Amino acid sequence: MTKVRVRLSGTNLPRAADHNQRVTLHAIRVHKSITRVALARITGLTAPAVANIAKRLLDEELVIENGRLRQGRGQPGKVLQINPAARFSFGVNIDRDHVSIVLVNFTGEVVARRHRDSAFALPAEVQAFWHEHAPTMVAESGVAVDRLIGIGVAMPDDLGGIRMPGAPPSYSDWSRTDATELFAAPFAVPVFPENDAAAAALGEQQFGCGPELSSALYILLSSGLGGGLLIEGHYVRGATGRSGEIGLIPVAGRDELVQDHVSISGLARVLGQAGLGLIDLSRLDEDATVASAWQGWLDGAVERLLPSLVAANCLINPAGIVIGARLPGACTDQLAQALSDALGRIDPPLPANAPIRRAMLSDDAPAIGAAILPFNHALLPQSDTLWKDTAAL
Repeated sequence: MTKVRVRLSGTNLPRAADHNQRVTLHAIRVHKSITRVALARITGLTAPAVANIAKRLLDEELVIENGRLRQGRGQPGKVLQINPAARFSFGVNIDRDHVSIVLVNFTGEVVARRHRDSAFALPAEVQAFWHEHAPTMVAESGVAVDRLIGIGVAMPDDLGGIRMPGAPPSYSDWSRTDATELFAAPFAVPVFPENDAAAAALGEQQFGCGPELSSALYILLSSGLGGGLLIEGHYVRGATGRSGEIGLIPVAGRDELVQDHVSISGLARVLGQAGLGLIDLSRLDEDATVASAWQGWLDGAVERLLPSLVAANCLINPAGIVIGARLPGACTDQLAQALSDALGRIDPPLPANAPIRRAMLSDDAPAIGAAILPFNHALLPQSDTLWKDTAAL
C-alpha cells in the first residue's frame, strides 16, 4: 500500500520569501503591466513587502519599469513588466513522426525553431539533431548562454514500449534511454523530461488560455492521443502519473483504442486511403476529395471521443476542454465545433457541458510547453513550494 503523504507542514522564512517572489513575478506576467499598488492588492502582501520584492526582481533584471499608470487619485504608479530577455529556455518535442526544438524567452515567445519530420527517430539521431542545431539557435538569436536556465523535453510515455505500425525493432531503444543524458551537452543546465501532453497542458496554462480557465481537460492530437488535467490551477498527474490517458481507452464494440483513429497517424491513414497526405488539408475548402476524407475522419473522431468527454464533464466538471493539434487551425476548430454539437445533442442534457476550444498554443504546443518547465522550476509558483518533500513516517 502506498503511504499517504500528509500535505501539512511548517515552513521557514527563506521558503516563504521565495514563494512570495514567485507569486509576485507570476502576477506581473499574467497582468502584463501592473503597478506595485495593484500587486499588493492581488497578492495580499503588504506594500513594503511588494516594494522589496520588486526591487529584487529589478536587480535580477527579471522585470523592467515601463512608464506610469494612473489609477484614481494621487501620483501615477510606475508600471512593472516582464523582461522578455531575462531568461531563455529550450523545449524539445520527440514524437514518433517528428522532432522539434524551440528556444523561447521569458514571455513564452519562440525566438528560434528547428523541426524535422522523421519517422521513428532513434535516440542517437535525436541527439545528433540537437547538437547540430541548438548552438546555432542560441548564436543566431543573440541569446547570452548565462541566461539559458534549462531544457525541457516532451515525449510520449512508453516511447518505444508501445508497438506502433511501421516502428522498427530498434525503436525499443527508447525504453532504455535516459532522455536527460541526450541533452547533457553542450549547455551546463538542468534537463526536465515530461510527458508530451502534460507539457502541452502546462504550456497552455502558463502562456495560453490557462488564466481564463480555472480547470480544464487538455487533449493533444499528436502521433497518438494524450491528455492532461488542470484542476483549480494545478496540473493533476494521478496516483501513478498517468492521468489524462484518453487515447488508451478501448472503443466499445471495436477491437481498437481511441487513439488508433483519433490521432495524427490515424488521420494520415484515412487520408492515405484516398491517395492524400496531411499536407492536402490545406486544400480542404477547395477540393471535394480532401473534404470527403476529412469528414470521414471527423465523424469517426467524434464517435470515439464523445463517451470520454461525457465522462469528463460529469466527473471533473472542467471550465473548458482545450484541443491542441499539429493541424491547420480550421481543422482543429471544426473538430472542437463537431464535439460541442454532439455533446449538445445528448438527451437528457448533461448536468454541465464545458465549452470546447482550440488551444492558443496549438502549433508546437508540446515543445513550447516543455520550454516552460525550466521557468516553472526556477521562477514561477509551485503548488508544493511551502511543503516538505519527505513523507510522514
